[in-house]
Amino acid sequence: MKRSEINRAIMKSGVFFINNGWAMPPQPKWDVTDFGLGDFEKFGLILINLAEEVEYCEKLMYAAKGQTTPSHTHKKKKEDIICRTGELVVQLWANDPANNDSMDTFEMKVNGSFQTITSDDKITLKAGERITIEPGVWHAFWPESDECIIGEVSTANDDLNDNFFSNPDIGRYAHIDEDESPLVKLLSDK
Repeated sequence: MKRSEINRAIMKSGVFFINNGWAMPPQPKWDVTDFGLGDFEKFGLILINLAEEVEYCEKLMYAAKGQTTPSHTHKKKKEDIICRTGELVVQLWANDPANNDSMDTFEMKVNGSFQTITSDDKITLKAGERITIEPGVWHAFWPESDECIIGEVSTANDDLNDNFFSNPDIGRYAHIDEDESPLVKLLSDK
């Protein structure tokens, strides 16, 4: 990604956060990624770490229509994905969707109540709704609305060692072409 593209994404999402009543914490920790795929408009996500503790973390995320967070799983992290503004689709699989076409079923909490999910099901979350994703459940998500604010509350986060993507070409952080000065320091910046 070009730094100019990252800067524009930060400004655009920042305006959307403010317009929807989300105040940023002092010195927020920003993360802007195209998952190493070089196509931010198709595979892009903006994340802000709100809390980073040994036991838990909290993130605020932004995505626009057309941007997908690709299928992935975590071995340790349990997370609640919460639609804060807009409408969010979460797709779920019992196994890696690239290697398995099973119709396995499993239980997931949606809005605090267990539901039976069949691999490849899509759950649409409206503002205020949430899904609890257990370790080992594969998931991808994207906004159904033009823009979406997504919350995440989870056990401690380890972006480098506990993100397992279905597509082997995916990297957690974007390669950055420094074509202009950064607006903010990203988590991936040295």
